[in-house]
Amino acid sequence: MAVVAATALATPLLLAASPNPGRPAHDPGKEAAKLSRELVRNASARDAYRHLQQFQAIADSTDGHRAAGSLGHDASAAYVYRQLQRAGYKVSYESFRFTYTETLAEKLSVVTPTPRDVSIKAMTYTPSTEVGGLTAALVAVPVDETTGCEATDYASSAFTGKIALIKRGGCSFAEKQAAAAEAGAAGAVIYNNVEGVLSGTLGEVAAGKIPTGGLTQEEGEKLAADLAGGEVTVSFEIRELQEDRPTRNVIAETPGGSTARTVMLGAHLDSVTEGPGINDNGSGSAGLLDVALKLAKSKSNPANKVRFAWWSAEENGLIGSEKYVAALSEKQREQIALYLNFDMIASPNGVQFVFDGDNSDGVGEGPGPEGSAQLERDINEFLDGKGKPHEGTDFTGRSDYGPFIEVGIPSGGTDTGAEGIKTAAQAEVFGGEAGIAYDPCYHAACDDLDNIDMGHFDTNIDVIANAVGTYAHDLRSLTRPVTPDTGTGTPGSGGSGGGLREGHGRDAE
Repeated sequence: MAVVAATALATPLLLAASPNPGRPAHDPGKEAAKLSRELVRNASARDAYRHLQQFQAIADSTDGHRAAGSLGHDASAAYVYRQLQRAGYKVSYESFRFTYTETLAEKLSVVTPTPRDVSIKAMTYTPSTEVGGLTAALVAVPVDETTGCEATDYASSAFTGKIALIKRGGCSFAEKQAAAAEAGAAGAVIYNNVEGVLSGTLGEVAAGKIPTGGLTQEEGEKLAADLAGGEVTVSFEIRELQEDRPTRNVIAETPGGSTARTVMLGAHLDSVTEGPGINDNGSGSAGLLDVALKLAKSKSNPANKVRFAWWSAEENGLIGSEKYVAALSEKQREQIALYLNFDMIASPNGVQFVFDGDNSDGVGEGPGPEGSAQLERDINEFLDGKGKPHEGTDFTGRSDYGPFIEVGIPSGGTDTGAEGIKTAAQAEVFGGEAGIAYDPCYHAACDDLDNIDMGHFDTNIDVIANAVGTYAHDLRSLTRPVTPDTGTGTPGSGGSGGGLREGHGRDAE
């Protein structure tokens, strides 16, 4: 795989290459259990919080965020790189270019009949209105199973020069706004079909045809009700900066261990431009970094190669992890025994979610590649042993496991929820408040150091530590059959993006 910046290998502190690379320990189970116990004991939310403080300080000094393509992300990546290099890892940058996006304006207001402001989120890769926006009639697209997806949904000339109000579902946002554009609409507003904000993406710059924004279900239904009573005129302004910029992933691996049995774990390091991203995803990044540093301090020589990744441009559509996976040769893909993803692991109103590797919950997408069921079972068994309740969540494609699943690599991981709304049943089991988001500061300026639940943070760091300690020496559980267990799954709770390989909280449909 091409690595653009120089690979750095500092003098190992306590990480040492195995004297017999490629050969498993005499008793892999014993070695795995020993290392797992040590890492779970030593890794901690308290230590990882220090990394969060660094991420917050970086954001505070660089426009308030750590988005890919910004000084904030560059400084975050350099911080992670230096920590790993000093610990003795083989560390590299993987550089690439992407389209940086930043919202300049997102405004919607009813002008007539009754003036009011409506909260709207600009969709990533949307075209822009002129400065000041436009004033036009709002027209609702008839609601069915595929609302706004086909040309027949748009009556002849009824949408010309107007703003299309479209319900989510049935096809991608890009398809909806393209169909509206073909019908002559000047803009599109798409409202959610579930509770929570709609922070969507059109997938790529080329897909954008007309200015497009997302509304909550409540706001959309209220506008639809207004239209049922007569004509509605709105003022609509959506503007987004789009600029080609460089950014980079950080990749680190143990000097020793068999490359033929590579254990990989990742978290995205970038935030959105709206805030510092301390939960999303400073939490996963800091937890992963703490475990990596504790592994370096251990006296274990892993039998298997352990590789960590801090992805960039996840919020723009999983671009960093997609670039990485696309650059792997067939042999390199086959060498990756598993991939575990950790994204938003400390949500303040969170639920302990584990990715449903075997689709036993029967929600949303199907199962992950062979071995994913075992990863889910292993995490569940660890949490059960700690007396920690947990719940399954669907592989929606909302975070960086997506590209690994696409090429058949067993995948799994945990999160604690994003913009989804906590149910009463979940509040009874996990605490917190029903009826509000798992992370009320999701993709907002308030996603700062005060937005971290230290209990969830510590639990998930233990999950990471146990996985690293176990799989560094012993992969046999990946071939042990899983007993089917139908649980309660939650669609779309996992990760910060949503639907069809798009970034955290950046739904594609």
